[in-house]
Amino acid sequence: MAQSLAEMAVEVLTTADGRAKTALGRTHAATWFAAREAGKPLPIGQVTPPLRPARPAKPELLAPKDVPRRRPGSAEGRIALLHAVAHIELNAVDLHWDIIARFADQPMPMGFYDDWVKAANEEAKHFNLICDCLEAMGSHYGALPAHAGMWRAAEDTVGDLHGRLAVVPMVLEARGLDVTPGMIEIFRKTGETQALAALEVIYAEEVSHVAYGSKWFNWLCGRDGSDPKEVFHALVRKYFHGALKPPFNEEKRADAGLPPDYYWPLAEGAE
Repeated sequence: MAQSLAEMAVEVLTTADGRAKTALGRTHAATWFAAREAGKPLPIGQVTPPLRPARPAKPELLAPKDVPRRRPGSAEGRIALLHAVAHIELNAVDLHWDIIARFADQPMPMGFYDDWVKAANEEAKHFNLICDCLEAMGSHYGALPAHAGMWRAAEDTVGDLHGRLAVVPMVLEARGLDVTPGMIEIFRKTGETQALAALEVIYAEEVSHVAYGSKWFNWLCGRDGSDPKEVFHALVRKYFHGALKPPFNEEKRADAGLPPDYYWPLAEGAE
């Protein structure tokens, strides 16, 4: 009997090593899409995923306030910046497989699963691209401490699919659209072409991940007969800790289906 998509997701979530986790995720994504293209889709299945994904022994995870701040003017600072990106991408791999496994009991169209498998597959590629950059610079993922708070949004929204979509793709990943252009400019100025190319791939592909969140959030609200903007504001205030930080990349957010009246009312200084 074919392994279900939810079982595949749990296998990824319970694999600790970053390179092994992403390799397994990419294999499962290829299996999923090959079955879809053959007209024989795999079962979705139902599972009990772990509350937290397996993680390697390193990096050491610290409270956000305790993670050392390094300026990107030095090679060490740029390594620290890329290490932080790798950590974000590895968390994103788990977040996308977790949304599949965590909410497999909720009836959703097949396109929902296609989108998140595709997003998870791209995040795995992003993690490996950044790890390759770190290794080329004489470092590796795990060499520096990292942010322990990244999984908090997943735990806070463990029973709320609307909340998960609102906070993870529509807030946290949308933040990536705001800050990545600045990172690209840092590596363009230093002429570090490998890191520049990797960040440009990430920037181009992250728009679709935010768009998947927006699409399925709006779809759920449509099915409920609720106002998506009002629901979004209520859920972000409930689950996201702190105000959203401008400046916002309004063009890319619009490309991803996030109009300004979704996020500006939640911004710092908004009434």
